[in-house]
Amino acid sequence: MRGAFALSPDADVEGKQVLLIDDLYTTGSTLKECARVFRRGGAAEVYVLTLARPRPQWMTPDRWEA
Repeated sequence: MRGAFALSPDADVEGKQVLLIDDLYTTGSTLKECARVFRRGGAAEVYVLTLARPRPQWMTPDRWEA
């Protein structure tokens, strides 16, 4: 993921709080890279909100019974 995202040249995030919203959290690599870009761009804080996460394999119905 490194290098996949960049701030536009006219972005002004210096000292600002940023909220990243992602529809699906799987590995976290997208959010991690986006947060890194904003921090390097001068953002004071970066917060993350995700709307869904895949069910872990151990939570599938076929594994519920011992």
